[in-house]
Amino acid sequence: MLKRGVHNRSGGGVHKRLLVKLSIAVILVVICTISLLTSTQTYNAALTPSEVSVENLWATATSDGWRPSSAPRSNWPPPPKESNGYLRVRCNGGLNQQRTAICNAVLAARIMNATLVLPELDANSFWHDDSGFQGLYDVEHFVNSLKNDVRIVESIPEIKKNGKSKKLKAFQIRPPRDAPVSWYTTDALEKMREHGAIYLTPFSHRLAEEIDIPEYQRLRCRVNYHALRFKPHIMKLSNSIVSNLRTQGHFMTIHLRFEMDMLAFAGCYDIFNPEEQRILKKYRKENFKEKDLKYSERRAIGKCPLTPEEVGLILRSMGFDNSTRIYLAAGELFGGERFMKPFESMFPRLENHNTVDTSGELAENTRGLLGSAVDYMVCLLSDIFMPTYDGPSNFANNLMGHRQYHGFRTTLHPDRKALAPIFIDREKGRTAGFEEAVRRAMLKTNFGGPHKRVSPESFYTNSWPECFCQTAAHNLADRCPADDTLQILGNQMDSEVTINSDAQSNVTAVTEK
Repeated sequence: MLKRGVHNRSGGGVHKRLLVKLSIAVILVVICTISLLTSTQTYNAALTPSEVSVENLWATATSDGWRPSSAPRSNWPPPPKESNGYLRVRCNGGLNQQRTAICNAVLAARIMNATLVLPELDANSFWHDDSGFQGLYDVEHFVNSLKNDVRIVESIPEIKKNGKSKKLKAFQIRPPRDAPVSWYTTDALEKMREHGAIYLTPFSHRLAEEIDIPEYQRLRCRVNYHALRFKPHIMKLSNSIVSNLRTQGHFMTIHLRFEMDMLAFAGCYDIFNPEEQRILKKYRKENFKEKDLKYSERRAIGKCPLTPEEVGLILRSMGFDNSTRIYLAAGELFGGERFMKPFESMFPRLENHNTVDTSGELAENTRGLLGSAVDYMVCLLSDIFMPTYDGPSNFANNLMGHRQYHGFRTTLHPDRKALAPIFIDREKGRTAGFEEAVRRAMLKTNFGGPHKRVSPESFYTNSWPECFCQTAAHNLADRCPADDTLQILGNQMDSEVTINSDAQSNVTAVTEK
């Protein structure tokens, strides 16, 4: 009996253990089933066709209640009557590289309590243009707009010593690239006090972009988006072109960066014939550091500029049809007409500043900064802007930042790295789902709305949140100032948007959006 009792108890234990194991197995099956269903649902959701509203794209991007504001929000006294000396700078590079250098020069002068001498612009080696600051920008507007920030003079005045007038010679310094604020308050300031004036040359990318002082960043925005205004005749010509384009409704601008210098820089040769490859490689050897660049590797990670055909395929996948009016901001396309034909067949309504300039002024200045300045303004005021190769392109990067500040105007910013495998598959004959894949890649971009700045994105490409505010912000630092920013700064923002055929050359500011 005892043995039987023991046997029964041990048998019961076995049954219990089996029951526990069975329960665990059932639970695992349930978990796996749920997981499978969830993953299936997620996969199916990913396959759901992406919807793109072209009508929404013609409007501005979602602002989430943010608006541009670069007015000081804390104590910001005007420049003292006595400065520490004079600051001269030579801004090298093209139009937009010079533009960022001017912004940095104003900030450097504020940091050092220096009197800024009107920035010198390099006679551009490519455009062969020696217009200078006075030839491109409205000097009076520039000086007046910044009178509460820095003192600006057109040249270093002569000094009197022993009853004689003598020109003050600026001590020349080559500043380090992306120099921190501390370099200006120590090394540069010490030389300024010693010599009375310093000359910083070259001055491209010579002040760090990321500065953890919001008021300094807002000063950059005041310079870039308010003080730097092109001369009246450039503004008038730009407005005339925009007016012409708007007579038939919406229009988009595309910065088609399929040009020799950028293709050589990117190392993207294989799609060209042997003679064209020779030209590109020669240009690269003469202008850039030597590197072993393999086209297939560069292409796979999105380092090559989009071809005109790829641009057209993106637009068509997004829902734009052949009635779309497009203004091309581009220099001479490398490779000739054969690269443009596929794009032209998809979008025949193409314009550039020569085809819509009724004055003929641009036709006479094809290799000058005037054309670049007009392209900049037309791209700024267009309904949609699309850069095809932002990378080292100051034109595209600056425009994206300016359009963001100009009311979150829509920007189609292709993610070349995400699009590269999609285009490579298409070239290999795998075309199923091509347009859907392109739309999914494009819908992951921000279309010009407010978004966090992540390196390597430049401050000049995205000045959010420093140069924006909210009227009903939870964070006190993000609240808009009591007075209207653009009224304070005398900004021309709305007047640039208000286009009429008999526009006067003096563009004046009105109110902020």
